[in-house]
Amino acid sequence: MLEKYQELLAPIYGFLHCETPQSWLDEATKPENLHTVLLDHLVCELKAAQSAMLLIRKYAVDPESTQALLSWLKPFEDFTYRKQGDWRTLAEHSRLNKSMVPRGDKPFSQSLIDKMVLLIKEELHHFYQVLEIIHDLGYEYEYVSSSRYAKGMLSHTKNHEPDAFIDKLICGAYIEARSCERFAKLAPLVDERLGEFYISLLRSEARHYQDYLTLAEDIAGCDISERIDYFGKVEAQLISSPDEDFKFHSGVPVDALSSVAI
Repeated sequence: MLEKYQELLAPIYGFLHCETPQSWLDEATKPENLHTVLLDHLVCELKAAQSAMLLIRKYAVDPESTQALLSWLKPFEDFTYRKQGDWRTLAEHSRLNKSMVPRGDKPFSQSLIDKMVLLIKEELHHFYQVLEIIHDLGYEYEYVSSSRYAKGMLSHTKNHEPDAFIDKLICGAYIEARSCERFAKLAPLVDERLGEFYISLLRSEARHYQDYLTLAEDIAGCDISERIDYFGKVEAQLISSPDEDFKFHSGVPVDALSSVAI
């Protein structure tokens, strides 16, 4: 099922410092955990869109464009955090209805806007697709809290610019790469519909990782390989260390370690 995607996935595996532990895959494919995996995946799609939007707002656009971005995501945030609105109507909000105006004092603004607006559009579309699957499976939507993963990555970013910006972009690259890797790992282990859906996400996730990394390298204008390697080690530690909170980006399930110890 994944043979034709090996060339696409090769850079992902080369970029990440570790693969997803088998114990996480074992936990993720238990029928009783499917609801949690889908709900957390759903929220992760929205958070990915929000993170991209924050980067555009902070570093690339004028105040009027900022308001357009906030309006774009508001129906999705209202549904997710406040349980307001009918999820079926979210498909009507899949596009940004205003052109972004880049800030003239930032030479990278247009490139950041182009890449991040496309990323937001795709993440919101994926959000809707996950909601469709949740509905079709008869699950009720409920909000799930974030895992330690993204916060753990971002806690290592620097405080001064432009280093803080570059660090955030590197973190974005690792988060997207890990998502791509996990979708590829899960696809052969779940039912056909879900597996095909995960496979359909691979190209966009792989491009998102590359877009983040390219932006980080271009904006830095110098060799940032040491910083990339640093965050690779941070990310691998979060993925390979014990984690009490099972989520889409969580580490080694504590229950799995307990059963081995017994």
